[in-house]
Amino acid sequence: MEPSAIIAAVLSVANTSRLIVHLFQNQMQRNRARRQRKLREYMNSERGIDLSQSTGPRTVEIMVAMGHVDPVERRFWARETSTDWWDRIVLQVWDESQWLRNVRMRKGTFLELCDLLSPALKRQGTRMRAALTIQKRVAIALWKLATPDSYRSVANQFGVGKSTVGVAVMQVAHAIVDLLLSKVVTLGDVQVIIDGFAAMGFPNCGGAIDGTHIPILGPEHQGSQYINRKGYFSMVLQALVDHKGRFTNINVGWPGKVHDARVFKN
Repeated sequence: MEPSAIIAAVLSVANTSRLIVHLFQNQMQRNRARRQRKLREYMNSERGIDLSQSTGPRTVEIMVAMGHVDPVERRFWARETSTDWWDRIVLQVWDESQWLRNVRMRKGTFLELCDLLSPALKRQGTRMRAALTIQKRVAIALWKLATPDSYRSVANQFGVGKSTVGVAVMQVAHAIVDLLLSKVVTLGDVQVIIDGFAAMGFPNCGGAIDGTHIPILGPEHQGSQYINRKGYFSMVLQALVDHKGRFTNINVGWPGKVHDARVFKN
């Protein structure tokens, strides 16, 4: 075979090989683009559906097997924490004096409060983790409200995340306002209250009223209106109690600069 013929044959094979490789790469790119397009269409159609709740092989596992998505190994779902202090010490060991000193109420009152708030605080656990119990969520909120501890400190105490503490405080506060405020804080029988104060030496008295300042962060607008006479930002809370010290009216929200008489007048 002539050398020129050999060279021509080699070049032909090389060109054919390059053409095959080029066609194969183009086909791979088209397949990848098609899979990505189908994946976007599927995710758009399934948006709002919790994939973790499906039965049988999960949708994500099927998509991984088909090559639509790449598998990712998760190293951890949450950092390890301890709840022994709450489960073994507070609930089982603390006496009434410790409950009063730290939570500002007796254990029986705490359990009754949890029962009253359960309709608003009950949560469903997931396959990833169990939901916080109502008792623990209420205890986190009461501890934060009753002590000057930071969110981080409370989180370490109860073995939860710092953001969980913030969420628990807001959830419990909203539940108290929605479920209990209108039922517990009521004027009641005015004549009984007047008679009670009269027996204490205060005739014609329908209640004892006073205000207090709740410290807040300075608002961006009209911040000077919230600086009280002691020099810090606050909101005014004004409360009325009966002869037994029970709250019969609560008003909160006026800027700290406003005088108590103006709050009472309005």
